[in-house]
Amino acid sequence: AILCNSGTVILYCVLPVFVSTDSWELVEDLQGLTENIQKPEKLEGLLLKKRKWPMKGWHKRYFLLERGILTYAKTGTDLKKGRLRGRIDVGLSVMAMKKKSMCIDLDTEDSIYHLKAKTRDLFEQWVTQLRHHRTFRQNEITMEPPELLLQSDPTANRRRSFLSKLPLALLKNSWCQNSQDIEKCCKDLSECESALLELNLLLKNMEVLHRTFSAPAINLLQVGSKKEKRGHKKWRSKNYNTASHTLSLILCNKFVYMLSCYWPKSTKPIMTQIFSTDQEVLVGSRPLRQQVSSESRGSIPESLSEFFDAKEYLLSGSSSENEASDDDSYVSDVSDSTSVEFCRNENGNGSNCAVMRRDRLPSTRMNESVNLWSILRSNIGKDLSKVAMPVQLNEPLNTLQRLCEEVEYCHLLDTAANTHDPHMRMVYIAAFAVSAYACSFTRAGGKPFNPILGETYECLRQDKGFRFIAEQVSHHPPVSACHCESKNYTFWQDVRWKNKFWGKSMEIVPMGVTHLELPGFGDRYEWSKVTSCIHNILSGQRWIEHYGEMSIKHSTTTGDVSHCKVTFLKSRSGALNANEVEGMVTDSNGRVIHSLFGKWNEALYLGKPPSATCIWRANPMPEDHEQYYGFTQFAIELNELEEGLKALLPLTDTRFRPDQRLLEEGDIAGAEEQKERIEVLQRERRRVLQENNMTHSPRFFKRAEDDSWVSNGTYWDLRKDPGFSKLEIPVLW
Repeated sequence: AILCNSGTVILYCVLPVFVSTDSWELVEDLQGLTENIQKPEKLEGLLLKKRKWPMKGWHKRYFLLERGILTYAKTGTDLKKGRLRGRIDVGLSVMAMKKKSMCIDLDTEDSIYHLKAKTRDLFEQWVTQLRHHRTFRQNEITMEPPELLLQSDPTANRRRSFLSKLPLALLKNSWCQNSQDIEKCCKDLSECESALLELNLLLKNMEVLHRTFSAPAINLLQVGSKKEKRGHKKWRSKNYNTASHTLSLILCNKFVYMLSCYWPKSTKPIMTQIFSTDQEVLVGSRPLRQQVSSESRGSIPESLSEFFDAKEYLLSGSSSENEASDDDSYVSDVSDSTSVEFCRNENGNGSNCAVMRRDRLPSTRMNESVNLWSILRSNIGKDLSKVAMPVQLNEPLNTLQRLCEEVEYCHLLDTAANTHDPHMRMVYIAAFAVSAYACSFTRAGGKPFNPILGETYECLRQDKGFRFIAEQVSHHPPVSACHCESKNYTFWQDVRWKNKFWGKSMEIVPMGVTHLELPGFGDRYEWSKVTSCIHNILSGQRWIEHYGEMSIKHSTTTGDVSHCKVTFLKSRSGALNANEVEGMVTDSNGRVIHSLFGKWNEALYLGKPPSATCIWRANPMPEDHEQYYGFTQFAIELNELEEGLKALLPLTDTRFRPDQRLLEEGDIAGAEEQKERIEVLQRERRRVLQENNMTHSPRFFKRAEDDSWVSNGTYWDLRKDPGFSKLEIPVLW
């Protein structure tokens, strides 16, 4: 009991309650409003803080807890001098703790802080004070005046989010009657201000481009073919005019896009039609690609992206009039994804047959009608791969198919296999490794189906020159193995991961190693994946983030060894560096040969701005992709089951899976029923194996000496002779 100055007696519980010493307890939010809650005592001292990269592990840090704000530095001296490493608003964080391991986790939505005490007494002391400070801080937030709540600091949105969860009765005495109108007005003004700033930036960029193309000494479009050199004067005059106009039009595209946000709805169709018609006349029928990022307005990488988009477009477009340049390998193919797959013979020549592929799913995504919080609340800190989830949370693709998505940009491997410079080969390998994450940018809203033990998937793409197989080789722990091969490369990996739910976010920590071989040079490459984190699991717009260091190791029979490190940067406050990656290629002596930068969801560049060259660019998204699970064109094609393919596939192939097929067709109830039935069948098969002291043996993969899973080389032979129809295959669904 606490006696306040006003004479009010407040009952406050300071004893932490634990359901189990071996499970995580989630601390509840403020349940009532109190005007005179006592200010908590200041607490400071050493705790252990977990780092993910670099220098993974637990490290000592000096913490100070005051008025609900937790700050920390490397030492107490650094803290006094203001050399802070971080600042956490405990009142706006999701707090969880585990008594057995003496761990405390604070999820601030932007980051997850893992803390640990060395002794039991110290742990109890910090838990008690954190609870008290958290309640004090949340009470303080509810008492804040409206003008403070409308500030544009990074914590303002989280304050609003916290207040929106409180009962209205707690807030009506602390807010004025018209606070909502004031907030809406301020929000509109803030959006207008941001739009004006970006428009100003675009105008400056257009001015710079005008000056650049007016300068006769600068040649931005150097194409090294003999034909161009012979007609250099004429080519330069023609293409400089086209280039200047095209670059201006790219920026105008974005300019008009922003203005359209403020046009009356009735005029939007008219303006859109006028502008698109003008674009087609000036540039041609091929549409210009534009990337409009709402996350990092005005950032350097984005402004560079606008310039490099134009440079890349012009280089690829010039090939229709001029011979291919010597530097064509530096520029990725930016043409739109096609839905027609041309069959090719062994020599790579196109034949007369073509496979028409679909360009959209049979049904749009249905709205979620499931209380995710009620499901996840009892699973704080657990491995979610063992938790049954409603089918509404899934997307109509399987984890095995997700592995196949990683080879969408396999042309980078083909380029690497035809590049003689070993360091440039590493550049293309690094670009391929980064490109594997591009498809996840629009996919934070759903999870793939978990494969059934023994489930398989094949993808034969003659247009891309590869054939791919995957199999679920283990159920607990879940392990998915895949193997992809072409005449230029062999790519394989087995993916194991751990899922951790921390309140507002969920971390996906991958394990296993990705392997690649280029037989033409005797090269072998290995790398591990970085950590992924899905934010706003329970409320708000979900978004995904990848962070960590990817180290690509290279070994070869010729002795020329290179190395590459690619760092996926963690987003800072305000998302100014969202999705950015940085990398460098070094030789055997550690000397930096090439530098890389870009965004894993957009593009990767070689060199340094403004002279950097685009190595890889993500394909444009299909129209209305938001309504179709955020799928790329390549993802849309993965689960399609053509008539001519049915007789060739084993019945364990993912495309025969009924729950996934029904979800794709929009039948939620049928998909949920089939999902439960399939899970019961899997548990029954596992019980039979255990009772007979048997273990599951994968059919198409085997365990290697390094504990990885590799193809046993039987799939494609069995497919053609005598065929899967004559094999004894277990009933999976």
